Amino acid sequence: MSSATAGTPGRIVVVGSLNADLTIYCERLPLPGETVHGNGFAVNPGGKSANQAVAASLLGGSVSLVGAVGADANGDMLLSSAARAGVDISGVRTSATEATGVAVIAVDSNGENNIIISAGANGTLSPSDVAAAAETFDGAAVVCLCLEVGRDTVEAAARAGHDAGATVLLNLSPYAEIPQQLADLTDVLLVNAHEASLFLGSAGNPGSAAIPGSDADASDWEAVRLRFAERGLQRVLVTLGAHGSVVLDSLAPAGQQLIQIAPVRVNAVDTTGAGDAFTGAVAARLAAGAPLADAAAFASVAAALATTRKGTQAAYPDENDVRRVLTSGAV
Repeated sequence: MSSATAGTPGRIVVVGSLNADLTIYCERLPLPGETVHGNGFAVNPGGKSANQAVAASLLGGSVSLVGAVGADANGDMLLSSAARAGVDISGVRTSATEATGVAVIAVDSNGENNIIISAGANGTLSPSDVAAAAETFDGAAVVCLCLEVGRDTVEAAARAGHDAGATVLLNLSPYAEIPQQLADLTDVLLVNAHEASLFLGSAGNPGSAAIPGSDADASDWEAVRLRFAERGLQRVLVTLGAHGSVVLDSLAPAGQQLIQIAPVRVNAVDTTGAGDAFTGAVAARLAAGAPLADAAAFASVAAALATTRKGTQAAYPDENDVRRVLTSGAV
């Protein structure tokens, strides 16, 4: 695991997806078979990995992105947005055969959303792309991954990060079961409550497992920590949306293995990409040598601020925005 020290950020390598977000805003989300009127439309840069890379860079990280786009206007938009945020995009390949991936998103008046993705060029990202970017992993502090590209590619990137001595941060989204070898390569797992429930319920017990609610006490979360540890995951962040997050760190000293992070209250406009802002912020702080609980508290502010504006990458705060809230307590 990387030995970056606080105040001296190490490099972050993000491997995964870049999507064009095709977003329609509406009063409420349609029911199955129903058509509703929209009140706005936008095409924005997105994709979980691109979002995480941009968020981490804006928050002070030195970030390299490995991925694939198509030879089209959406690909140009994504590359421009990442580069403008300070992300190194030399590891993003242009596919000659596939269009840039897209996400079709509906956002209601409360900022809630539903999303359908089409992989496009993301589906061509392979372990050979990870091998081609081998020098990018040298000396990396954090390797940031999600499941929006093929599992074999995620495993190859996790292995490259592990072998380079980096902290491997895996965001288990979009949810899928993962093999034990990927869990063993993961230093920090990041899940929301639904994903945590599915993951813990999948070990010889198909279905979901109960995850404590926002009013649960420490003993309830202690049981969850032990269940993750039994699956080989010693350090886990569970996000609870508007109810904050929970740090489960089985490697921490007794008394510090479970820390609940209070939510940051905001008037949410668009929650799309808030989870990616959280992940990118965690990566940025871990790369700077911050403890996991401090990284989670920082990320909670970053994710909350990201919901106060429409869009994803364009809505992400910078490091000064987050530190101002941490210092003053006011959004």
